[in-house]
Amino acid sequence: RFCLHPGLSEDLVGTHPPGAHSLVAVSVGYFLEDFVDMLCNQKFHQSWELLFHHSVVIVCFGIAVLLHQYVGFALVALLVEINSIFLHLRQILLMANLVHTTCYRLNSIINLGTYVVFRIATLAWMTHWLFLNRENVPPATYAVGTVGMAIMTPMNIILFYRLLRSDFFK
Repeated sequence: RFCLHPGLSEDLVGTHPPGAHSLVAVSVGYFLEDFVDMLCNQKFHQSWELLFHHSVVIVCFGIAVLLHQYVGFALVALLVEINSIFLHLRQILLMANLVHTTCYRLNSIINLGTYVVFRIATLAWMTHWLFLNRENVPPATYAVGTVGMAIMTPMNIILFYRLLRSDFFK
């Protein structure tokens, strides 16, 4: 999107390419559906972190959808979900008891690589952008964004540590 719409990298608040608003709206729907599914089908003590994560995303993306602003910022946040492919594949391989396979090992390496690039680096960039643009963002929106980043960044660092410990330092 950034290559096709260079204005997006200059204005993450008011500029977004065609279809971006719909993508963010559909993402809110996905997170809502997954939230409800977890509430109905998982024990709270097993899913509270993900429920909390989904709550933050629903609020932040919901603001972008309702205001038709910050859609570009939400698009950047969706880069994080690229790593979700490998996190979900990891879960499938674990459930299939394929931990001691080349496929699992390869996925573990790709998972950590995409984790660093698409989760940690993206969240760091988003935090940096918020800090640099604090004068251009209304206080309430800035507060929501800052709280969101303050929640998501440590959660993702903790999950990275758990993945590293589980898949590489057993």
